[in-house]
Amino acid sequence: MEISHTEENYLKAIFKISERKNKAASTNAIAREMNTSAASVTDMVKRLSDKDLIHYERYKGAALTTDGQRIATHLIRKHRLWEVFLVDKLSFSWDEVHEIAEQLEHIKSPKLVERLDAHLGLPKFDPHGDPIPDADGNFAQRSQVLLNEMKPGEKGAIVGVNDHTSGFLQYLDRMQLILGTQVEILECFEYDESVRVRIGVDREQLLTKKVSQHLFVQKEIS
Repeated sequence: MEISHTEENYLKAIFKISERKNKAASTNAIAREMNTSAASVTDMVKRLSDKDLIHYERYKGAALTTDGQRIATHLIRKHRLWEVFLVDKLSFSWDEVHEIAEQLEHIKSPKLVERLDAHLGLPKFDPHGDPIPDADGNFAQRSQVLLNEMKPGEKGAIVGVNDHTSGFLQYLDRMQLILGTQVEILECFEYDESVRVRIGVDREQLLTKKVSQHLFVQKEIS
């Protein structure tokens, strides 16, 4: 079955929405994810349904079939592997790689993907901390919480972000809040939900809720 790049992108969008919300993806949610109109989504949903790549129920939304899930997962695998390659081998920064990987993820060769994976040392996570599915579609699991859910005295390492926009990633670079950075919660402010943290050994910083709710931390077990 021939699948266009656009159809692949829709399947990936439905996968991501369903994963975040733990339910079928609504037409409006897909339209926001794809930055398109609800009418365009309706047309594509019918096309994907006709190809048995999604199940669609009115008022409930779209859910991937087994074939749709396989295609979406493989697309995500390629995307995240290419991001690792761009950062680790070509020295791109983590805020530069998303759009390039969006183009590279549509390369069809399974042999290339498996050799790329092996060349990179079978990475489990991409430069943004997102899990890379293996060849069978299994995602690596890791215990993590959002920084704004932590309490004073708790420590851990930043392991991921849930905002991949260039502006946010560049901000984290300037603040030296990259993956692997050790943080400790010093104080939480109820008024605006900001948090004061220790970064590394001796640097303190006040982080807004807007920042702290987009940082994943693997907590240190005391």
